[in-house]
Amino acid sequence: MPSPDPAIVVCPLCERPIPPAQRDAHHLVPKCKGGRHTEFLHRVCHRQIHALLTETELARQYATVDALLAHPEIRRFVSWVQRKPDDFFVATRKSARVRRR
Repeated sequence: MPSPDPAIVVCPLCERPIPPAQRDAHHLVPKCKGGRHTEFLHRVCHRQIHALLTETELARQYATVDALLAHPEIRRFVSWVQRKPDDFFVATRKSARVRRR
């Protein structure tokens, strides 16, 4: 749902307003795979996506917000982070599976 104030950007994953300092542009299809379209996400949401999924997985299976939300670990993260303040940030570690690739 679009915000009534155009200066307020809402994260399509967690649906919380994104403070300007926490705003990251995420290529739904990674640039290295030919992607151009971006969505603004909370920095913490953006980093979690890249901690859990490879560039190839993002391009082939998770190139939409709906597809990302269908991923069980992303969905679990979103359910958790939705209860946090809008400016919440925590360091994210790549999963062992992603680190190996």
